[in-house]
Amino acid sequence: MKEIVTCLWFDGDAEEAAKFYTSILPDSKIQRVTQSPADTHAQKAGDVITVEFTLLGKPYMGLNGGPDYPFTEAVSFQIMCEDQAEVDRMWSELSKGGSEVACGWLKDRWGLCWQIVPVRMIELLNDPDRERAKRAQEAMMKMVKLDIATLEAAADNKE
Repeated sequence: MKEIVTCLWFDGDAEEAAKFYTSILPDSKIQRVTQSPADTHAQKAGDVITVEFTLLGKPYMGLNGGPDYPFTEAVSFQIMCEDQAEVDRMWSELSKGGSEVACGWLKDRWGLCWQIVPVRMIELLNDPDRERAKRAQEAMMKMVKLDIATLEAAADNKE
């Protein structure tokens, strides 16, 4: 076996999505776009069938499979961000044309779910002082986009 590749089902716009994702995440690029060589019941000759791309060095396949299987919250991508500037940038880019959900979750314009998570939040939730961790979690549950300063203030009981 070589690797496991996540295949994402799109309704005709896999190439547009791959171009968008690779433009905002480092170590990301499109490797190959495969077009239909002939007309079929689902596609015309020349239509994009699949797009092979990497995001943060990990392989993905975008498949133009049609409208039958939209994305759901059952699968999401978690981006671990080093600081608030990174959280803000990723949130801003990925939420364009999509919707903000809660607790660091959003849906992009294709309906794919993302969790934009500051590394600091994970550290706070794993704090050995369980009361401190609890306060950070309670603060997180009230947020849409996560804010590191607010999480830290809550953990330190300085809200």
